[in-house]
Amino acid sequence: MQFLLSLGSGFTSGDALWMWTILAAQIVSVAIIIERSHALFVARKTNQKELSKLLAEDIRAGHLDKALRRSLQMGVNQPLGVVASAGIQAALDMGGKEEIQLKMDEVLLEENTRVEKRIGFLAMFANVATLLGLLGTITGLIHSFAGIANANPVEKATILSQGISLAMNTTAYGLIVAVPALIMYAVLQNRASRLTDDLNKAALNLFIQLGFHYEPVSDKK
Repeated sequence: MQFLLSLGSGFTSGDALWMWTILAAQIVSVAIIIERSHALFVARKTNQKELSKLLAEDIRAGHLDKALRRSLQMGVNQPLGVVASAGIQAALDMGGKEEIQLKMDEVLLEENTRVEKRIGFLAMFANVATLLGLLGTITGLIHSFAGIANANPVEKATILSQGISLAMNTTAYGLIVAVPALIMYAVLQNRASRLTDDLNKAALNLFIQLGFHYEPVSDKK
């Protein structure tokens, strides 16, 4: 409790600017953590490879129109549907295997970028919070030493200890913000890697199916 009270006093001290700046970094990093956690753990599942099997059955059977309709419906909430519809549409347009691959890669790149967006900012805000904490401590110590220059010798020790205590608050608060941000950066980065791997494997499976069955299917048109 005493630690929290000491930390709170840092927001009203003469060097409170650094505490409020670190608080701003904390608010932004928490907002990113909440938004990315919902997007990667709630809205997205690692089931894209399983979903690709449904589309692969239609492709193997030569039902590209049915596969396209299914992929468009799937694309409302599943990234594989968007990637698959681009490839299947290219196949229906008789674009050839290279065009199918290019269309799928283009959409796949956008979807993977969407998964990883803003996660890198967490590492940046963690570093910024730590550095701001150290900067606040240094400026606080400078002010403390400057303040005791003309003080009574009896009061110097008290003034100096109080000044150092307040100055160390910024380092402590910076670390409080940085540690959770770095932990969540690793967690979210790991989740994003799993999701992109799952989507890449599912897209590759569909491309292989389109590659093997594209010509027979086109001949049937």
